[in-house]
Amino acid sequence: MTSFPHLFTPLTLRRTQLKNRIMSTGHDTTMPTDGTVNPALIAYHRARAKGGVGLIITQVAGVHETARYTSHLLMATTDACIPGYTELAQAVHAEGATILSQLFHPGREIMESADGLLAVAYAPSAVPNERFHVMPRPLSLAMIEEIIAGYASAAHRLHQAGFDGVEVVASHGYLPAQFLNPRTNLRTDAFGGNDSNRQHFLARVLTAIRAATDEDFIIGLRISAGERDDEGLTIPEALAACKALESGLDFVNVTTGTSASIGGAVHIAAPMAFAAGYFAADASTFRKALKIPVFVAGRINQPQEAEAIIASGKADVCGMTRALICDPKMPAKAKVGAVEDIRACIACNQACIGHFHRGLPISCIQHPETGRELTYGNLIPALKRKKIMVVGGGPAGMKAAITAAKRGHDVTVYEAASQLGGQALLAQLLPKRAEFGGIVTNLSREMELAQVKVRRGVTVTAGLVQSEAPDSVILATGARPHVPDLPTDGQIQIVTAWQVLRREVKLGARVVVADWRCDWIAPGIAEMAARDGAQVTLAVNGLHPGESLPLYVRDTMAADLHRLRIDVRPYARLFGTAEDTVYLQHTPSGEAMEVSGVDTLVLSLGHIPVDGLAAELQALGIAVTQIGDCLAPRTAEEAVYDGLKAGVAA
Repeated sequence: MTSFPHLFTPLTLRRTQLKNRIMSTGHDTTMPTDGTVNPALIAYHRARAKGGVGLIITQVAGVHETARYTSHLLMATTDACIPGYTELAQAVHAEGATILSQLFHPGREIMESADGLLAVAYAPSAVPNERFHVMPRPLSLAMIEEIIAGYASAAHRLHQAGFDGVEVVASHGYLPAQFLNPRTNLRTDAFGGNDSNRQHFLARVLTAIRAATDEDFIIGLRISAGERDDEGLTIPEALAACKALESGLDFVNVTTGTSASIGGAVHIAAPMAFAAGYFAADASTFRKALKIPVFVAGRINQPQEAEAIIASGKADVCGMTRALICDPKMPAKAKVGAVEDIRACIACNQACIGHFHRGLPISCIQHPETGRELTYGNLIPALKRKKIMVVGGGPAGMKAAITAAKRGHDVTVYEAASQLGGQALLAQLLPKRAEFGGIVTNLSREMELAQVKVRRGVTVTAGLVQSEAPDSVILATGARPHVPDLPTDGQIQIVTAWQVLRREVKLGARVVVADWRCDWIAPGIAEMAARDGAQVTLAVNGLHPGESLPLYVRDTMAADLHRLRIDVRPYARLFGTAEDTVYLQHTPSGEAMEVSGVDTLVLSLGHIPVDGLAAELQALGIAVTQIGDCLAPRTAEEAVYDGLKAGVAA
């Protein structure tokens, strides 16, 4: 018997039975290269279907030429899409999962065009988008009819391809939501002016889809139950639309937020600063009011969270997309009660939505095999068992050890500290970053399962390596804070971010944090100091705090800095200190900037490799592979990926 009886109870939609209540929601993978399904996308979804997910909703399929909101979305506007979708449906069905596709038109929410030019956006009315700075053209009645027909023809093609159904995207302020919202729909014709008219577009779309398919075809609606923006769709407005359209739907999939504003967009993929399952309470309003099943998504990362949501009647199905990106086998593990073996998502957003925003195929910092299934989907056993010595037990070394051990090698990890984890142990000490420590927990468990031996509290020397006589040495010895030779008279206390995180120093009443990396470390230190009562200046050697971070992490962080009244100085290069003043240089102009009355200067200026052992071993003729920050200080994502590659090559 499963430990999660509600989660693994089947659910029937029309004549299709979902084998469980776990859903991979529609999310852009950036894998398609020409607007059609390709082998990489098929391998990606096959891995999740094989891992036991009940329902896969594939990424948005454009229904009209004006729906191209990025340069890399799928399009369902011609029959050329059918072969790829057919192969995808067959792959997912073969593993026992149900598959739907999202049908999509962004309206004014246009991110980019394929050729770098600004696109012409169409919306119900000429109401500007705040986030992308788009002023749309009002849709003509003729184009509205074209788009409605586009939804129907796209659904027909997916039906021909063997999909079980479609989900119309009315979430996050996209075109159908723009019609529903009286603040973005200023029309006075049959598509605007009152609630019924504003719902008319969606009603027509649903009717057209049913007419173009058949009675067994599933039709669902994704909608934001409140867009969390002053100009966004409200919960009562969204609920009224769902009730009015219910007869044409088989389910409603509720989420929250909007693409239209920076504050609303963070909910598209809420980072770890938000509580797990934080949106489920709002979903229960829809569950109580509707007779059809209600799905919900939003930071549901663990099976116990999903079980509680379903058991309490808040929803019928839980979207666990990032959990499945992190661990495609999560459903299968949960079903047999192997909860400790699940690689839990930590909502860092770095390689999933972060990659998408950079136009790159999505992946996961903990599981870089995601998005690379064609390359790393199946580990090839080693032809010869080797004795491998991994020096350093941070994320890079741990992943290298796991991968090499899975291939059949005899692997031992040597860690100088008493605890595995490296810099991840420091990262989890920052405000709202405690969940980052999950990467250590997850990798530690994987090492146990792979039977990797661990020796803690051992500083590896060249002599130890010689005495152990391994066949291969992988160095993952990490990095240390970069402390430049600054002009200073010593009157201001100068410390590193690591010292602050370890609570080794007292900062005083007036603090400057110098941020060179533009990641999450310096803003986190600034927040810590401010919450401890200090007056804080964050001097950023970049355009803004968090410049190198995924957008939704950065924007959530910016909100916290503003609420704490932290003085942010962008374009600020650290120069030095004298008496009680920190001297900075404005990088574009070269002019001086000063902050006076300072007690402590905190340095967050990046890191330098700890790689001395490599040179010693190379001098002895011992071949070594350097990975992670020992090779070049970067992030946990590069460290784990380096570890994967080193383990595969060992």
